[in-house]
Amino acid sequence: MRQLAASAGLLLAMLALVVVANAFYIVDETEQVIVTQFGKPIGVAVMEPGLNFKFPFVQRVNRFEKRFLEWDGDPNQVPTRDKRFIWVDTYARWRISDPLLYFQRLRDEGGAQSRLDDILDGETRNAIANHDLIELVRTSNRTPARNESAEEKDTDPDALAPITDGRNELADEVRQKGNARVIDLGIEILDFRFKRINYVEEVRTEVYTRMISERQRIAEEYRSEGQGEAARISGDKDRQHKVITSEAYKTAQEVKGKADAAAADIYAEAYNRDPEFYRFLKTMELYEDTLGSDTELIMSTQGDYLKYLSSDR
Repeated sequence: MRQLAASAGLLLAMLALVVVANAFYIVDETEQVIVTQFGKPIGVAVMEPGLNFKFPFVQRVNRFEKRFLEWDGDPNQVPTRDKRFIWVDTYARWRISDPLLYFQRLRDEGGAQSRLDDILDGETRNAIANHDLIELVRTSNRTPARNESAEEKDTDPDALAPITDGRNELADEVRQKGNARVIDLGIEILDFRFKRINYVEEVRTEVYTRMISERQRIAEEYRSEGQGEAARISGDKDRQHKVITSEAYKTAQEVKGKADAAAADIYAEAYNRDPEFYRFLKTMELYEDTLGSDTELIMSTQGDYLKYLSSDR
């Protein structure tokens, strides 16, 4: 009997411990709790952290995140208002603003993610379809910093087109319209952003080809300008060379002329002083220039050429 009573007491103590353990629950600071009884919410959401009481076995604790949650959209092919097909990848941050309404409408995070997929993807498509591609790319109407030559040669018609809305405004538009549709779901979209925007593969290939051809055209213009400048420099060099050569030839001829004139004056002065001696010197020079060791002449010494070689001279 004593053993039976001890066993029964131990069983009752364990049962009491289980009941007490099931009657209390702890709410973490990162959580918010909805207590349900037979699947239906009881009371209001428990938002404050701490120890709380519930009826054991009858009531159930449903825990939800109080922190910000992430939503990552699937990349989609979307047409813009100017009929350009692009790939758009987006993401958002959201939180549970009303746990009771959230539990009643969505039940769990999986249901919330599914509804956000439908809502945010749809609003993204609507926003992109109502705007041109340039408004998705640019965020303001600021003037890009570029040099004058690049500005003149860049022929993209959309490069500096003014915009009324930018990428940030479009993202905010999606967030606001999305919040208007989730307000009765107990959640709030805190932020929405375009993660990536790109052309579809076919258009991207055409764009790259056009960019390459445009850069090649610009490169050819630079090469043509360089060749023209090189030809101008070469022509200027040849012209300067001819000018310098001509000036040098002119100076040389002037010096030579002056030298010849001075020599003629000297010769004339020498001739006037002693004509006979001058003739004798010139004749000797002529002998030196015309007569060699093997020269044979048959001439009379009575002639002018050999008259200074006669015995009576």
